[in-house]
Amino acid sequence: MWHGKKVAVIFPTYNEKDSIRAAVLNFFQTGLVDEIIVVNNNAAAGTSEEVAGTGAREIFESKQGYGNALLCGIDNTDADLIIFSEPDGTFSGHDVIKLLAYSDDVPVVFGTRTTREFIWQGANMGKFLRWGNWAVAKLTELLFNTSMQSDMGCTQRLLSREALRLIRPHLTIGGSHFGPQVLLEVIEHRIPFVEIPMNYRARVGESSVTGSFWKAWKLGWRMIFLVLEYRCGFVARERTRWTAASSPAIRIRQEESHDAMSLAALVSAVQQRSLARADMSDARSTTHATESELAQSGHGQNKAQSAVPRAAVDPT
Repeated sequence: MWHGKKVAVIFPTYNEKDSIRAAVLNFFQTGLVDEIIVVNNNAAAGTSEEVAGTGAREIFESKQGYGNALLCGIDNTDADLIIFSEPDGTFSGHDVIKLLAYSDDVPVVFGTRTTREFIWQGANMGKFLRWGNWAVAKLTELLFNTSMQSDMGCTQRLLSREALRLIRPHLTIGGSHFGPQVLLEVIEHRIPFVEIPMNYRARVGESSVTGSFWKAWKLGWRMIFLVLEYRCGFVARERTRWTAASSPAIRIRQEESHDAMSLAALVSAVQQRSLARADMSDARSTTHATESELAQSGHGQNKAQSAVPRAAVDPT
């Protein structure tokens, strides 16, 4: 929960069996996420077993594709703030609070993986992927005169319910270049957005797309052609602009619309929720340990009592 708004994270999964459990628990441990939706997109055998018991809600999308999986997740949540992410270990729940903090000012927050200081050792962000994503992002920034962009392919981002309501009818791509279409529709709808750096870590396992140079090359050209199609008007549709959809048009900042929670109070609330979740997960193990100790104590007492009469017998 963030300032009274429900927060959901959508994890599309195909080949993340070995990392999805840790990813779900990591995002829940922030104390800020109310719901995690795992969209099983014909995932590897054993994925459902890994998700079970984590608190996440698993749903299924048989139509293959990254975009299809995310659209399924979007249509199955009523959250006010929706975060797209990956359960492959590359992103951290630590960055959730950054996305939420910026959501107080803009309805859409995109992540970027190209900031050198946030790229972890072992992350799949070599020169080709880093500069390729940067170049396509800068092309988009130039052609559409947008806010600063530096990563066309970052899959961790936040969208408000209001922003998604506007662009959802126009999201038609079911494949890996769904992410750029989200950005382009946000631009075409004149929805305010900002881009902030995300921690980017080594992936658990190999990506079905960026793990192959030629697949990544093909995806890059798909992104470029998609940008040019939007710029040249080949994807012309009637759209409701953000200013027309917002009533009143002037956004009211979070701290002006209601009594803002102080930073200290927010930190305290997050800590309490995290501790409560940890206590619940440890309850069974603690109870089991206590019962074991009592059983061992009772066994030792009975043994001592049975030994007293033998010691008390005086042979004289």
